[in-house]
Amino acid sequence: MKKMESYELIVIGGGPAGITLAKKLGSKMNMAVIRPEDYSMIYCAMPYVIEDLIQIEKTFKKDELVTDAKADLIRGYVEDIDFEMKNVKLGDGTQLKYEKLVIATGAKPFIPPIKGYDLNGVLSFKTEGDLLALKDFAKEKEGLKHAVIIGAGAIGIELAQALKSANIEVSLIDMEKSILPSLIDPEMAELPKENLIKKGIHTILDVKVTELSGSGYVKYVHLDNGKVIKFDNLDECSVEGNGKLNRIVVFAVGMTPDISFIKDKKLKTGKGGICVNEKMETNIKDVYACGDCVEFKSGITGKIVPGKLATNAVPMAKVLARNLLGKDYEYPGFFNGAATKVYDYFIGGTGLTETEAKKSGFKVVVGYADLTTNFLLWQKQKNLISNLLPILRRV
Repeated sequence: MKKMESYELIVIGGGPAGITLAKKLGSKMNMAVIRPEDYSMIYCAMPYVIEDLIQIEKTFKKDELVTDAKADLIRGYVEDIDFEMKNVKLGDGTQLKYEKLVIATGAKPFIPPIKGYDLNGVLSFKTEGDLLALKDFAKEKEGLKHAVIIGAGAIGIELAQALKSANIEVSLIDMEKSILPSLIDPEMAELPKENLIKKGIHTILDVKVTELSGSGYVKYVHLDNGKVIKFDNLDECSVEGNGKLNRIVVFAVGMTPDISFIKDKKLKTGKGGICVNEKMETNIKDVYACGDCVEFKSGITGKIVPGKLATNAVPMAKVLARNLLGKDYEYPGFFNGAATKVYDYFIGGTGLTETEAKKSGFKVVVGYADLTTNFLLWQKQKNLISNLLPILRRV
């Protein structure tokens, strides 16, 4: 019988949290990082690949970020965890013994289970497969003609701009009354929204998608205001002679924790993911979690909030790494720092919007200013993105 491999620390997940843990602990502990994907990707850079600003290889983080830190990198899917016996079972039957375990499996795109969500041509946008499919569609002269993107957050807006740059008709839909609703307030979103419309992106706000319909392939997008987006000018089957879809619906409405492989109900979870305390400890001894797979609180209000961003995952992993080395650190909570670009506008935010602050009972003081900037380098966007990506790959 093959001897079971043992580690002081096993980390499940090779994203920002897993890489950070490897860099901090790989030379100090006998540890392994388990990752099912061929590559750890910089997901926020995916729209730039479609827009041909960068090559797809630029979105891949190097395996050496883990292996050069002296941690083992194991390629495989985790099928189950036995918390009592302290072992991890992989899809190929391999079992690994651990002393301490970190679950950092991230999140997967959420597609609401509305009628028609399983039709051909309905996609999410997170994996390498999603990216390659959309890139192929965008490049085919007789391929993709019309894309409906549901979700006007950063990913949805960046994808809309990328597809529009390939001369594809784009409709952008959101249930909120303004774009980027979790990042900026409505009055700040007006000019960027006008920019989207000016560039030819059909921007439809304050509506919900209630149903997708069609014969095998999506043909109609039904809205709760009674209107229907129709792909009228396209073939009934929605597939050209070369087999390429000529219309798609992409959901970019949020993420859900990727923890379905955990069958043991002893691990406490909430709607947002695995429940942890300020030290990243779960309710099971020697089992920890961090990154997009956890549920946690705002660092401002103390209430449970969404926070599936690398700007949260990396600080969580740093806190956990220090504690695993015998220190006593606490993670203060999510601040949700993020940034994006809407054509001529560069938009960033962190903490609470004015709207959220008022809802949380804070007294709000608002200031407006016109300032000069040194953002002229953004005119050379392709060069700047190429320069930034090596830095992101090291995180």
